[in-house]
Amino acid sequence: MRTPGMTCPRAVSRFAAARRRFLGGAMLAALGVPAAAILRRPVPTTGERLPAIGMGTWITFDVGRGGLLTASEALTTRWQILQAFFAAGGRLIDSSPMYGSAEAVLGELLPQSPGAAALFSATKVWTPGRWLGEQQMAHSLALWGLPRFDLMQIHNLLDWEAHLPVLRRMKAEGQLRYLGITTSHGRRQGEFATLMRREAFDFVQFTYNIAHRGADARLLPLAAERGCAVIINRPFDGGRLFDHVRGRPLPGYAAEIGCANWAQIFLKFVISHPAVTCAIPATSQLAHMHENMGALSGPLPDAALRRYMAEAFDRL
Repeated sequence: MRTPGMTCPRAVSRFAAARRRFLGGAMLAALGVPAAAILRRPVPTTGERLPAIGMGTWITFDVGRGGLLTASEALTTRWQILQAFFAAGGRLIDSSPMYGSAEAVLGELLPQSPGAAALFSATKVWTPGRWLGEQQMAHSLALWGLPRFDLMQIHNLLDWEAHLPVLRRMKAEGQLRYLGITTSHGRRQGEFATLMRREAFDFVQFTYNIAHRGADARLLPLAAERGCAVIINRPFDGGRLFDHVRGRPLPGYAAEIGCANWAQIFLKFVISHPAVTCAIPATSQLAHMHENMGALSGPLPDAALRRYMAEAFDRL
């Protein structure tokens, strides 16, 4: 068995060879994506602009159990996914201590990723108690191998009263750049909205997709009012959206907004909302990463088309 940071010589050899083969293709792909053509959205508190498609790591980067990395094929695939993400202009990668070995895998692969200089690192604190939270954040930082995180979020509001003062102090001392809170699956939205009104956050993260649009009514308008950047998790509803449209042809409007597949339709629905800063789909398949990042370019649906898309999806 191996601990994070350790690989067997045979695995390293195969991984390095695959890395060299993929690097040429990834960099050539990058040359075909003009930087100006990538959709970026500003962080309201600073004006920093982030690409509207990021990357989640829940399940997909949990390679192995108990913090152990597995076979070289799994590592190679994740490395290729990272390269495709960076080559297409991606920056924001979101993780959490809750996601098994995902942070350890990122720490293993990011130093070998040519595009990682552009990384916008986002993770979470997910434990009760101030002291445990500080220890967990320090451990996450060591796993990622970074001098500091760009964004630290209180995961699912867990013991936010203890963690928020710590995050504020860390931000004031330059130990992180932004702070935020998260929820998912539509849970605790009332408490989440109350906290957004009461406290100042740089980022908020919650679930929103074409099938689950509850955030339209309260959280998205409130984020715009409060000047919060918005990260959207579960833009594919954990893959259920694809089950819903399986076997169906792309709708006629797909060509109008530059969508070649359902993934791009679902993502453009999300990122076309004016309050959304970034969506973070997760994938363990290289082809799907290319599809996802394709949503960063081309036209977006306007308000009228967004309404039509939602109504048409509900009728399927």
